[in-house]
Amino acid sequence: MSTLGERIRGIRKNNQLNQIEFANMIGVSQGTLSELEQDKYKPSVDILIVIQDKFKVGLEWLIIGSAEDTYSINLNEKENKLFSGFRKLNNEDQHEIIEIIGIKLKRHRS
Repeated sequence: MSTLGERIRGIRKNNQLNQIEFANMIGVSQGTLSELEQDKYKPSVDILIVIQDKFKVGLEWLIIGSAEDTYSINLNEKENKLFSGFRKLNNEDQHEIIEIIGIKLKRHRS
């Protein structure tokens, strides 16, 4: 089973973010993030909630790595770029992308 630091590092890498970008997104310094990823420092509840909210991961999985609430998804390179980019969009743009995918799927089925 992975450690909390490994799960945080995995979220960062799956979203193709460097430590500075990820640290800025969750409101900590790059040094603090480095210590979090190395399990030298335990995050506050506030930091865990920010990670859960921004990266849509289960809090139980994030904290204890429970099997029922996994984050680990095997994505190919294109899917990973799409997923990572999608998360960086605002709500309106995300809905627009979903609509575009729906249109493309309808055309594909015809």
